[in-house]
Amino acid sequence: MLRLLTATVRDSARVRTVAAVAARFGLGVLLETLGFAGEADAADPETGALPLPRRTRLALEALGPTYVKIGQILATRGDLLPPEWIAELERLQSAAPTLPFEAIRGEVEAALGMPPEEAFASFDPTPLAAASMAQVHRARLADGREVVLKVRRPGIRAAMEADLRLIGELAALVAQSSAEARRFEPVALARQLRQALLEELDFTNEGRNADLLRADMADTPRVVVPEIHWQWTSETLLVMDYIAGVKPVSGEALRAAGIDPEAIAELGADTVIAMVLVNGRFHADPHPGNLLCLPGDRLALLDLGSIGHVGPKRRDEFIAFVLALTGGNARALADTLALWSEGHAVPRRTIDRAAEAIVQRHGGGKLVLSAMMPDFLRLLREERLVLPPDLLLVFKAMVTMDGVLDRIAPGFDLSGAIGRAQVALLANRFGPARMAASSAALALALVELGEDAPRLLRAAAARLEAPAADTGVAAAVTKAGGWIATALVAGAGLIAAALWLA
Repeated sequence: MLRLLTATVRDSARVRTVAAVAARFGLGVLLETLGFAGEADAADPETGALPLPRRTRLALEALGPTYVKIGQILATRGDLLPPEWIAELERLQSAAPTLPFEAIRGEVEAALGMPPEEAFASFDPTPLAAASMAQVHRARLADGREVVLKVRRPGIRAAMEADLRLIGELAALVAQSSAEARRFEPVALARQLRQALLEELDFTNEGRNADLLRADMADTPRVVVPEIHWQWTSETLLVMDYIAGVKPVSGEALRAAGIDPEAIAELGADTVIAMVLVNGRFHADPHPGNLLCLPGDRLALLDLGSIGHVGPKRRDEFIAFVLALTGGNARALADTLALWSEGHAVPRRTIDRAAEAIVQRHGGGKLVLSAMMPDFLRLLREERLVLPPDLLLVFKAMVTMDGVLDRIAPGFDLSGAIGRAQVALLANRFGPARMAASSAALALALVELGEDAPRLLRAAAARLEAPAADTGVAAAVTKAGGWIATALVAGAGLIAAALWLA
């Protein structure tokens, strides 16, 4: 029987569905891993003749939202996959056919506690749009505000949980069977996928993401995040303001709507820099379908189910990377790459060579991420350098936004936004919040040192009073005591300064 099936008996029907789709698209390697000997001959003659990346993408689409999400995550791994695979996987879309409203009425009424016709002043049963996890309907509140209802597809959670169990088992098998596959860290990838999908399935997470991003951008009124109506929102239903606007697909379309493409490009660049480098919380997929341009040269952020997070340390490293590249400093760039590859036994000469190559081609001037990233990721892949997964999401968000901006304002330089954000970056780095956190850590260390000081001083005194005390040792102990005292005084001063700044 199947190796995989022994671990997932309750999901046997889904295993056979996966195997059937894999066979139809000629993915024999997957079938062998699953344990289906001889099934590879069942490939459809037409699809079997297509290039392997395209067959894989079509198979993922046929298998549904869980597998589409796998492809979308792999599409960010240009450090591991060659360009033809990335280009194909980037075509994966979450769009899906709409369902008749009566097919989802039960979900809506269960979430609202009443029919939508009673909950809202008006409700449109005709879907506005549909995706793999949900579909959207328009409605109007009693106060006249227009809203949209994002309704989770019935039964999707059970189906996706079954897929996630299978993917976890498959990832473990792949990791055991192939040293090359282990470079992809399949088990960690499966874990990342599970967390991302379960978070997206619960629409309250998207609501919280919207509230957090709106608060982050409170000082930028030209950035709009739809308000969430929590009285109607639950795990399976999200109700938020309806926003009408123009998708940022071309400068001509924006100008026709009375919107300045250059102003939108500058705002988009400033927004992604503020989200990533100042706030550390950012829209993970700002493609044109998730953005709307509004009158007054404003920008709306939509579909906030997937949010990235980056800590202060990684933000500093990313800034160092950008500054080294735009400044043409290959040595500083190599230092950052070495930091990212720590623990992976990458020779320093390899890192230096990679840094020099990328600086020669893209350093010392404008930073055009869409042009730089393919070369950068190819170098990572060829030289087996490492890019931390959290920074992959940062680069993806940056490159996606850079591509949007180049559509509406060709030649726009995203790196200019970093220069405009320098004051905010410095304030964030040395502001009261970070200083207070650093001071708290220092205070804890000083408390521990203070608790040990009496014991250390008694030991030092005993050593000094001993008849055979060596003068060199005595001098060293005296000097150490002076350093302890200096550290305590300096630490107290730093804590006081931080408290004063706060």
